Amino acid sequence: MSAPAPKLRSFWDRVRQISLFELGGLLLITPPFAWLSGVPLAESVGLLALIALIAALWNASYNTAFDWFEGRLTGRTADRRPVRLRVLHAFGFETGLLLMSLPVIMWWTGMGWVEALLADIGLAAAYVAYAFLFNLTYDRYFPIAADPRHAD
Repeated sequence: MSAPAPKLRSFWDRVRQISLFELGGLLLITPPFAWLSGVPLAESVGLLALIALIAALWNASYNTAFDWFEGRLTGRTADRRPVRLRVLHAFGFETGLLLMSLPVIMWWTGMGWVEALLADIGLAAAYVAYAFLFNLTYDRYFPIAADPRHAD
């Protein structure tokens, strides 16, 4: 028997979450990426903006599906997710994104696949930490409105 479905984030709440996440990621991660990879800053901004667009679409799909499955299994809303599951959530998101972004990095920069993989893993590591902290903070500042049907 599955738990009752908890309330999910609204469409506009999810748009705000994704927009803030991607903007913050670009501002925080592009400069170190450009410096460490040797890709000029202007090219790095373009590349990371394209990856951010891919990530935003993946983010909406992945988070909605993850929240739905978690809610069905546990009856818990995403803002009440325990730390261990947050780690799994962030790792799963970044693994999926890595599979989509590696070919883009190779094409955009002309890097070989090993060099692009290392760059992508570096980006993924930075974004895993960022995603964990961002989503924890976002859930604290923008909790999902309580649904009286699922009160503790």
